[in-house]
Amino acid sequence: MAAPFPILLCHLDELADGAARGFDPAGCGQDSILVVRRGARLHGYRDLCPHYGDTPMAWRRHAYLNAGGTHIVCAAHGALFEIGSGACVRGPCLGQALTPVALTVDAGGNVLLTSD
Repeated sequence: MAAPFPILLCHLDELADGAARGFDPAGCGQDSILVVRRGARLHGYRDLCPHYGDTPMAWRRHAYLNAGGTHIVCAAHGALFEIGSGACVRGPCLGQALTPVALTVDAGGNVLLTSD
């Protein structure tokens, strides 16, 4: 059974600019959503590599970005994804993309998942 939306993920202040963080909105014990912050913009995706649909992206919790912080990386396959679009630009899933999720920030600065 899906959780009702919106789902509170965190407060905007808890997401460092230029960083990524995983979330477990379903409470299943494993992050299923990743969010990357770039200034005032948030980019949210399902934490699943399109190369294999059930492969989590991070090699450890919240480790979704490459060393330079310029791309999302799949630790299992080495694929690189554009942060803004989720498009794969290098790796075995070239031409595919991460699945976006809808996020919003309310007037109180709460980051909400509005659909998955």
